[in-house]
Amino acid sequence: MKVDTGLLSAGGEGATARFVAPAALLVFAVHGLVLLAGPGAAPGTFVFLIGTPVMAGILCMLRAKRDGWEGWLPLAFAMLLWAAGMAATVLGLMALEVESELSLSMLLYVLYGVPIIFALTSPAEEAWYVRVVDALLAAALGYVFFRYVSIMSTMTGTAVAGSVALRLMFDIENIYILVFAAIRLAACTDAAQSRFLRVLTVYAGLYMLVAAYINHVESDTEFGHWPDLLVDLPFLFLALAAAGSPRFPVPAVSRRFALVVKAGSPLMIPVTLLTVSALLVSHDVPLVLTGAFFATAGYGVRSVLVQLRSYDEQDRLTHLSHNDALTGVANRRLFDEVLQREVLRAQRDRTPLALLMIDIDHFKLLNDHLGHPVGDVRLRSVASALQACARSGSDLVARYGGEEFAVILPRTEASQSVPLAERMRAAVEDMHLASPAPSGRVTVSIGLAQLMPGSADAQALIDGADRALYEAKRGGRNRVGREMERVLEAV
Repeated sequence: MKVDTGLLSAGGEGATARFVAPAALLVFAVHGLVLLAGPGAAPGTFVFLIGTPVMAGILCMLRAKRDGWEGWLPLAFAMLLWAAGMAATVLGLMALEVESELSLSMLLYVLYGVPIIFALTSPAEEAWYVRVVDALLAAALGYVFFRYVSIMSTMTGTAVAGSVALRLMFDIENIYILVFAAIRLAACTDAAQSRFLRVLTVYAGLYMLVAAYINHVESDTEFGHWPDLLVDLPFLFLALAAAGSPRFPVPAVSRRFALVVKAGSPLMIPVTLLTVSALLVSHDVPLVLTGAFFATAGYGVRSVLVQLRSYDEQDRLTHLSHNDALTGVANRRLFDEVLQREVLRAQRDRTPLALLMIDIDHFKLLNDHLGHPVGDVRLRSVASALQACARSGSDLVARYGGEEFAVILPRTEASQSVPLAERMRAAVEDMHLASPAPSGRVTVSIGLAQLMPGSADAQALIDGADRALYEAKRGGRNRVGREMERVLEAV
């Protein structure tokens, strides 16, 4: 069936659904008419048993093209795996006796669930390397499925015990997919993802019921009879839903519950892997141990990677909360924290502490004549010059507010702080940054205050540096002012 992809553009969802709905009804009706032919209908019924999942897969791909590959594309791949399994069944029936089934077809039917489980358990917002671990765990799950099918079925027929075991495997897989989808849906807060999960949950429920009926009630019924119509139902539903799922409002979800589900979702693949491995305990003990190892080690590696990413995110947030966004130096919040800490340390250890308050001269004039964008560039340039003069690992350069900066100089005597302040003043002047100021270049005035052992507190130090800065500006700007004596008085 040819599908007009243009109908799946934004706003064309309803038109696509109206196109697919009669097509799906026609497919179902024609399949029913084919089955009325009786036992000879087997070749015709295979066209529909292969075609309906292919149709669902194509529409899922088109939906993925419009809404993003997350969820829809793995689901489309799952449909193609199922259709390939049915095609392998047809080849097996053509090459062998009617009662025989190829182990390849059984494997493909089971593998169909792997991409769905991956889509449900690997959050899209995780880092790519975390999702690689999820993909490796999904691949390990696929391998265990392969070994399970290899043990339970053969190319020449499946024993009774093997058939029972395979049916159990299908039941477990289908139940897990339904439960995983329902849990994710119950905790979903995103509208687009909620629509996908609602579709997947309904599809998984339909598929589980049909598969359970076919596998446990009609397991001896050959192809070409009315139960084949049931197989069409979940795939036709998925095709209709992929063409245009209705937009339901997203219900309110407890944030705590949503976070628990988000954090626990990655456990779904290891849990499934452990379950499938456990089913083989009486058949292949080394495989059971290997599956358990991969489930445990894989989840452990994943947890470490997620934790490292969490640490990086915390560092990034700490940097954002402590650094000025415009200039890149420390912000006022970090300045206050460090100054309090350094004052306490200086008083405890009886060591000197110096503070510089730095103001860009005539900055309002610069903004008025050259504009605020140029003013921002000048602020960044001055900050860089001050940072380059600071001693690495000890001094803290911070933007105090507006065009004003502050520099904390721990364990710094007056004999060191005065030359350092002068170097900072000269470094800014030597950049020759154009300014409408009388000097024609950007300059700074600096106020220096010194906290000696056993003397004043943080606010007294700031007040002293402010007074020194005022004296520097009153004295003609572009100079270093010192406020030493008042700060030396004990509190």
